[in-house]
Amino acid sequence: MDDNARSITEAEWRERLSAEQFHVLREAGTERAFTGKYDKFYEDGEYLCAACGTRLFISAAKYNSGCGWPAFTRPADGEVVEEHRDTSHGMIRTEVTCGNCGGHLGHVFPDGPPEEGGLRYCINSAALTFAPESGESAE
Repeated sequence: MDDNARSITEAEWRERLSAEQFHVLREAGTERAFTGKYDKFYEDGEYLCAACGTRLFISAAKYNSGCGWPAFTRPADGEVVEEHRDTSHGMIRTEVTCGNCGGHLGHVFPDGPPEEGGLRYCINSAALTFAPESGESAE
């Protein structure tokens, strides 16, 4: 995890991230539905922030919501993600960002599985990297 992630400049982010990752994480962009590498990916392991490496979600909380993006019922730990009111695109939504670097991850909606708390964290694949349960990076 990059502990100094909040002090990285936009120019440095452009060097570190792919064009798609930069668009999603730093410009609050969204990848097209059903195109992300983790949408239909169900290996055991952890999902990390593609920008700073913070552990954000675990495979046990991932489910197939059918929305076209990876969906999780909860973050890995209590404060690894931050929530913000988002009024862009003529809608009122709750944006989810990395609690460490501030990178845009996606949005959280109240239409998740009721038995799991009722939330659906709808996250862009481009905002994530995956670490298999063995601890080795899949990237």
